[in-house]
Amino acid sequence: MTMELPGAGDQRRSQLLRGVLDLCLLSLIAERPRYGYEFVEALTESGLELVSEGSIYPLLARMERAGLVASHRAPSSSGGAPRKYYRLTETGGAELAHGRAVWREFATQAGRILADTTDTTDTTEPDTPTEPTGGTT
Repeated sequence: MTMELPGAGDQRRSQLLRGVLDLCLLSLIAERPRYGYEFVEALTESGLELVSEGSIYPLLARMERAGLVASHRAPSSSGGAPRKYYRLTETGGAELAHGRAVWREFATQAGRILADTTDTTDTTEPDTPTEPTGGTT
């Protein structure tokens, strides 16, 4: 019998998200320019509530250094400090298109394995070694 460790589901989701978070951010930016906290809100609304601002800002900075996004400051609509908005660059758009294609192929292949394989494990009895067939004694 397999017992799930506490939080194991969240850990797996977190690891999966870590691999595609940059693509999710690029996709959100492609929709419209956004500032930091808007990413957290959009991801949470999409069911990816495991992401905090603390993990988004370093990734946005890396994406900006790589030329995938560009930023500018604009006044806050709430009257607070100016906000840093991110927009997609041409390079970022190309990276997003490529990343989407890679994701679709990967998700299709992984989905095929996860959906089409048969679970032949029987957890009700202990494993017993199989006797070899044929041969000499």
